[in-house]
Amino acid sequence: LWTGSQAAIIFNATFVHPAKFYLNGFSNIPHVKYYYVFLCFVYIMTVVGNCFLLSVIYLVKTLHTPKYMIVFNLAFTDLCGSTTLIPKVLDTFLFDRRYIVYEACLSYMFFVFVFAGMQSWTLVIMAYDRFIAICFPLRYHSIVTKPAIAAMLLFSWFCLSSVMAVMVGFINRLSFCGSLVVQSFYCDHAPVFRLACNDTSINVVMAWIVFIILVCIPVILIGLTYVSISIALSRIASAERLKAMKTCTSHLMLVAVFFLPVLGTNITSVSSYIHPNARIINSTLTHTIPAMLNPIIYSLKTEEVLNSIRKLCKRNRLSNTTLSKKVTS
Repeated sequence: LWTGSQAAIIFNATFVHPAKFYLNGFSNIPHVKYYYVFLCFVYIMTVVGNCFLLSVIYLVKTLHTPKYMIVFNLAFTDLCGSTTLIPKVLDTFLFDRRYIVYEACLSYMFFVFVFAGMQSWTLVIMAYDRFIAICFPLRYHSIVTKPAIAAMLLFSWFCLSSVMAVMVGFINRLSFCGSLVVQSFYCDHAPVFRLACNDTSINVVMAWIVFIILVCIPVILIGLTYVSISIALSRIASAERLKAMKTCTSHLMLVAVFFLPVLGTNITSVSSYIHPNARIINSTLTHTIPAMLNPIIYSLKTEEVLNSIRKLCKRNRLSNTTLSKKVTS
């Protein structure tokens, strides 16, 4: 790995950076090509589903509300996250292009983590929206405004991009003078920094900080939100309670689909041994399945979206009928 095009580049005689890394995910898995076909199907469904949801929100003016600004952001993030990850995974392993340029590896890492972080924090902002709607219904329209939601989303994008830039910056301060084989399906943070031959203590701290920001804090905030919602619901009539709970079901399903696999994989890896291939497959599913399911859950479980889809279909039928009449006349 250190010869020819893979020779190391030395910066200031202090940090030794390789020209390329070698991604070693999905090694020795029987019939792995079927899994790549499955990932391709997941990506197609993700693109179709999220583009459809984005189009519905954009075209239907009644959905131009703060709540659907958050949904729009989630669909956009899901689409970008999957596009960052799945095509590159298929290109790397299906066509056996496992070498990745050092700079491209760091960029890859940055974007995967930024989009994963935005998925997580968009779910937090959704929980905040439900919290205000149920606990402070009379003040909802004065608190949850378009400028307020836009500010929250932009702040999340800025903070997460800054944290991930720092995380990737610390990788750039490492020297890689041993193996350059990354035991993952993409340039994951921990598998990359563990290859370094100098002190990685700051990278370990950064890994914990990122895990706390991306998983722990969002889960705690969403949990506290639903505790408050449960207390508020216990004080109202049962008919109103059922109606209010229905508005939360789609969000709770999104939270479960996103966080349960992440928590399950991390808890299992800490408490017991997971075969590297099992960890890699779990990780790919954790990164890809939620983005595919989110638009399906939101389209099927939210009455406003279903009604908007029906309106669009009726509008298209009417326009097609009018057009055909004009052509006939």
